[in-house]
Amino acid sequence: MKDIFEGNKAWVEETLAKDPTFFDNLSKGQTPEYLWIGCSDSRVPANEIVNMPPGSIFVQRNIANQVINSDMNLLSVVYYAVKYLKVRHILVVGHYGCGGVAAAMSNKSFGFLDNWLVSIKNVYMKYQQELDNIQSEESRVDRLVELNSIEQARNMAKISFIQEEWQNGNPLEIHAMVYSLKDGMLRDLEMSFNNSNDLKPVFQINQF
Repeated sequence: MKDIFEGNKAWVEETLAKDPTFFDNLSKGQTPEYLWIGCSDSRVPANEIVNMPPGSIFVQRNIANQVINSDMNLLSVVYYAVKYLKVRHILVVGHYGCGGVAAAMSNKSFGFLDNWLVSIKNVYMKYQQELDNIQSEESRVDRLVELNSIEQARNMAKISFIQEEWQNGNPLEIHAMVYSLKDGMLRDLEMSFNNSNDLKPVFQINQF
C-alpha cells in the first residue's frame, strides 16, 4: 500500500507542476463524450491508451468486456452515461490475448467464473465453423476477441433505453474496437450502430 500512496503523491505533484488549476477544473464536474466498455485487464487503461485526460471518458470494465443485458451494474453505468452525461459514443473495446476469451474457448473449469464465460461461449457457438477452421490457437483466440467485441456492441444496441434515445433523435453511436498489447494500437472493427435497423426484428423496440 505504501507504493499506492507514494505514487499518488508523486502524480499530484507532477500534475500541479504542469497545470496548477488542474484539480480545481476537475472538481467542477464531468462532461465526457465517450463511454468505454472494456476488459478489467490491468494492462488496458482507457485514458492512457487514447491519450486523453481524466474527465474525457466514462468507464465500465469487466472480464472480457461483456455487455450482458441483465447486468444491473452495466445497465446502470450505461443509463447514467447516456441519460445524464449525454455521451455521444459508446466504445466496446476488447483486446488481443484476452484471458477471459481464451478461458471460454477451453473446457477447463474456472469455478464461479464458468457462469460468466457462458456468454462468450455463446459467441463461439455462433461463429464455430469460422473459428474451428483457424489452425493457430493464438489466431483463433484473437478472432474470437474481435467477434466478441462485435457481438457485445450488438448487445448494447439491444438495450431498451439505447433504442429509446435513437427514436428520440439522439445521434448516439456504438463502436466495436480491439486493442493490441503487442503494439499499443487501437483498431476499429468497422461495426457500428446508430439505430436499431441492423438488429433482427425480434430485438427492435418500437413503443417509445
